[in-house]
Amino acid sequence: MKTSFHPQRRALLAMALAAGAMLPAAHAQTAAWPNKPVRVIVNFPAGGAADQLARAIGVPLSEALGQPVVVENRGGANGNIGGEAVAKAPADGYTLLMSSGGMVSVNPHLYPKMSFDPAKDLVPVAAAARVLVFLEVKPTLPVNNVKEFLAYLKANPGKLSFGTPGNGSSPHLAAEMMKAQTGTFAVHVPYRGAAPAMQDLLGGQLDFMFDPGIGLQHVRAGKLKLLAVGSSKRSPLFPDVPTLDEAGLKGFDADTWFGFYAPAGTPADVVSRLNREINKILGSQAVKDRILAIGGVPAPMSPSDFNMRASIDGARFGALIKARNIKGD
Repeated sequence: MKTSFHPQRRALLAMALAAGAMLPAAHAQTAAWPNKPVRVIVNFPAGGAADQLARAIGVPLSEALGQPVVVENRGGANGNIGGEAVAKAPADGYTLLMSSGGMVSVNPHLYPKMSFDPAKDLVPVAAAARVLVFLEVKPTLPVNNVKEFLAYLKANPGKLSFGTPGNGSSPHLAAEMMKAQTGTFAVHVPYRGAAPAMQDLLGGQLDFMFDPGIGLQHVRAGKLKLLAVGSSKRSPLFPDVPTLDEAGLKGFDADTWFGFYAPAGTPADVVSRLNREINKILGSQAVKDRILAIGGVPAPMSPSDFNMRASIDGARFGALIKARNIKGD
């Protein structure tokens, strides 16, 4: 016997079947991420620590995701230009930021009228490395250790100059810490990134610099003198080089954590996938070696731990910025 359906019931049944058919498609669309290239914006110029970390991790990340990872440099305003570009990008997992933690934890203390709020408009994805700073001087400076350097600095107030990647950058804050603890004065020359500052140190236009690791090859080549490490621990690359804490500047620690961020609202499963893949990459020997080569230490951690680290740094660096009356560029 034939069963007949009322036209309205037939329409409802058709709608239910169509909705059911759409569920797997929607799930497949989410599960398909990424299905196009992922862009990583580095908010500092090429050649600096952030740029080198992005490129070291970008290649294996591309292999893990099965899509190209394209690195793009957008430097300026101590990282704010690149940070804003990512903060205002679609929260779809296809635009990431590689930055020093200072852009999130330090810049709000430097720029009272930022065009975005790093704490609200970005979400931490994965830390990449703890980046140390190395106190290096030009070869012609008549000093051979920290004690001699500080004595020379005190004897020549305002006659020595140092370069940094910009106002409020970790190398700048390291120098301000040193000046505050020793009662010394030197002329600050801010640059748009660590690489151009390093070039001028090599060229003799600067006297010293707190280097985020990009100049260590020149230390090995005898083109620069390495006097100390601005970290709480000695560098595994230079175990015989003392920390500034050991040299008498008690509690000196200018380390910063560099890592990846995404626009706020990026799907949690995408952030989790990226965190998992990046942490795995940081455990590979090839990437470890590349990070260690620039004086950094791989720092795999969860997004929440990375976020907590930024909060801690914000408090301690914020106090220094206020005490030293440091302003943004």
